[in-house]
Amino acid sequence: MDINKICADVLADVPSALGCAVVDLESGLLLGVHHRVNYLTQSYLDSVAAAAVDMFRGRTIMAVEQMLSNIRGHEASRMIKEIQMTTENTYHFMAIVPEKPSALLVLITDKKANLGMGWAAVRRSLPNIAPLCP
Repeated sequence: MDINKICADVLADVPSALGCAVVDLESGLLLGVHHRVNYLTQSYLDSVAAAAVDMFRGRTIMAVEQMLSNIRGHEASRMIKEIQMTTENTYHFMAIVPEKPSALLVLITDKKANLGMGWAAVRRSLPNIAPLCP
């Protein structure tokens, strides 16, 4: 099995799913992707991956974690594990792969999707993705 196949399986599990990808949070590269949207270009997908990196490992996030470290007296880093984002037309489910904290799974659906079903599909796939990530 490969990451692209797992992304395809996640899409098959969630009615209204539009795309699924795994992003390397260190490099910003897409490790795997599968989508049902014919107009998505590689440059668009790369830009979305870069935006996801900013949300989890961006300069502002790192600054806040450093402040927390100073206040608490112990290191606070890589604290964000999951994010759900809603846009005008879509839901985005983003989760760190627990065994590979530099890998992020992203599922995008339209707004007809059931939120619980989206999270269930994401969380169910995380153990299968971990062995395939660097």
